[in-house]
Amino acid sequence: MTDSMTLSGNASDIDTLRVQLIDGSEKVQQQLIPQLAGLGDGGFDILMEFLYERRETPATWVDGKIYQILLNANRDMPEGLSSAYRTQDFLQTHFPEGVVPLKSDCGIDYKPLQQSLAKQEFETADKITIQKMCEVAGTSTVQRKWLYFTDIDNFPITDLQTINKLWLVHSEGKFGFSVQREIWLGQGKNWDNLWTKIGWKDGNNWTRYPNAFTWDLTAPKGHLPLSNQLRGVRVIASLFAHPAWK
Repeated sequence: MTDSMTLSGNASDIDTLRVQLIDGSEKVQQQLIPQLAGLGDGGFDILMEFLYERRETPATWVDGKIYQILLNANRDMPEGLSSAYRTQDFLQTHFPEGVVPLKSDCGIDYKPLQQSLAKQEFETADKITIQKMCEVAGTSTVQRKWLYFTDIDNFPITDLQTINKLWLVHSEGKFGFSVQREIWLGQGKNWDNLWTKIGWKDGNNWTRYPNAFTWDLTAPKGHLPLSNQLRGVRVIASLFAHPAWK
């Protein structure tokens, strides 16, 4: 990390923010992360230091948010600062595959999914999710381009957890199969209530794919990823019954 600081504030202010980021609740951290990014060099130093110190602990959406900001730093930083900061070098050195370990029992490459989610390209990520799940299921499913519920029954725990973790970490905890399952359980396992709660249905009308879906973080909690929602309930029921959540 660089020793110099270019701040809209003084060193004591930045030190205070560092302590608040380390010791604060997730709600406090959610407010501080963009605030630090807006301070320029000193703020980015703290975000990189914070992320580096957490590298051995399981990633949360906090890590995902910081990773996303650092990934886009060259594009988002004020003019004149991007050349002074080597956030891409930092990420490539310490987090070459992102903050979520891309584990697979089938040799599946989840890097494209990680990259799309880190860039908040949720529509693309949703398509990649189905594609990768089909790859796990096998050649015939890849050719079919959609999943049977029996494909889910045989899905490796490791791969489903990797996909779900990527969605969770890069959506501030808002998206993921486990989030949908939690909402479903909270609705007494009532499917119609779930569809309404996550924005897949409005009254008797199903949400039209793709334009009527919301492909950003303003979407209802659990809105994404999709899971063959136009093909009935059996696939998502198999997802919710999967041992990955035990």
